[in-house]
Amino acid sequence: MVLSRFWLVIFISSIVFVVVSLFTGNNYSVDFILNGKKDDPVLISEKYKEQLPEFIRDSIEKAPEQTIVINKVESNADTTYIFKNKTVKIYSGVQKTDGLLPTCKNTLLDLILPLIAYLAFFCGLMQLLIDSGASEKLAKKLSPVFVKVFPTVPKNHESISYMTLNFAANFLGLDSAATPFGLKAMQSLQELNPDKDRASDAQIMFMCLHAAGLTLIPTSIIGYRAAENASNPADVMLPCIITSFVGTIAAFLVIGIRQKINFKSASLVVTLMTLIAAIAGLMLYIGRMDLVEKNLFTGNLSGLMLVGIIAFTLVFSFIHEKKFTELNTTIFDSFVTGANNGLKTGVTIFPYVLGMLVAISFFRNSGLFEIISNGISFVFSHIGVSKEITDSLPVAMLRPFSSGGSRGFMIDSMRTFGPDSFTGRLSCIFQCSAETTFYVIAVYFGSIKVKNTRYTLGSMLLVDLICVVTAIFVASWFF
Repeated sequence: MVLSRFWLVIFISSIVFVVVSLFTGNNYSVDFILNGKKDDPVLISEKYKEQLPEFIRDSIEKAPEQTIVINKVESNADTTYIFKNKTVKIYSGVQKTDGLLPTCKNTLLDLILPLIAYLAFFCGLMQLLIDSGASEKLAKKLSPVFVKVFPTVPKNHESISYMTLNFAANFLGLDSAATPFGLKAMQSLQELNPDKDRASDAQIMFMCLHAAGLTLIPTSIIGYRAAENASNPADVMLPCIITSFVGTIAAFLVIGIRQKINFKSASLVVTLMTLIAAIAGLMLYIGRMDLVEKNLFTGNLSGLMLVGIIAFTLVFSFIHEKKFTELNTTIFDSFVTGANNGLKTGVTIFPYVLGMLVAISFFRNSGLFEIISNGISFVFSHIGVSKEITDSLPVAMLRPFSSGGSRGFMIDSMRTFGPDSFTGRLSCIFQCSAETTFYVIAVYFGSIKVKNTRYTLGSMLLVDLICVVTAIFVASWFF
């Protein structure tokens, strides 16, 4: 209900803002909001050539193809004059994100189709884990801890193994694997849910822990920093690990208090201390490496782990081939069955993802998001927050809405202020330590058709806020 109302608010408010801007002259056209593409120049006016200053008219007549560019400043988009069909069209600035119709198209071609392919492959592997008995054995090993965190989940339930694989994939930065594992976990938890339209406690806890996204190897962030010629692309690794770890603990505490979980459980304490010790050990190990060794380690660990998961699944299935015979199937047929289920899941979540991304597209292109972002930055700057921090806040603000949008701001901040600046580094930590909250809720709950998400959205946004505050303190400590 909360998500539905929020979706309506950002959609309707954006539409109202666009209409008002059009009639007050702030926008010349609404076509870019409907049909424009990201980074396209925005049409701000159209005039007859005679209405332009004389020096511009002369420049247009002398220019090749009667097109000129003025006010060339690298940090801002150029103002372009194009003479065509007796009028001069004036463009200035670039579009923040794709318009409504391109978003619809790109959601299917660039997001859903690749996602369906990932889902089909990894759901095929998960079916092998189920039919071979591997998921059951994994669930038995981890049940003592999971029954404390998820008290409504029966001991040895298959959802435990799916959640474990999801957390492990997030931990290693394997986004393509994490989503299929997470969707399978939500579907498995839905079987235990007595009210199919309402999110269960276990589903909310899993969603928030998943969204906190404890990450060990932020490979994509390191790659973007390397592309921007950072002196040490991996120098944000430890801040990212610390911030995401604090976010994960915060998510557990926020939801645990709401669900009255027993925090004094010995198994929980032991597991938490073991996790802290493991992360600290890895941080010390990585900290002793030089730049080349760090790049080699971070570049290969995640890939090797993914290959290891695939190899283990296939080898375990081969060793326990009798299990498949008992089920009157083969290893390959089992994989195909799982892949087919992944395909169906991808088709199911498409409308939910589309609805959310179109609303976000409208919100950003309307200019309303930029006004809110600038307003918040203005307030923060007048209460003593340094400009280095306020310059990176757009990444933190946009991250819950759009991964691609916040990534664009992150890259822009590195290019504008430098990848080794405090702003550039903080933007990278923001990008790594928070989740695309609205997209994740739409995908995960949409896959099981849950309508009432209860307190999930508020809790996840609170955790996002905690991650933002933590990122600022950690970045200030390190840099």
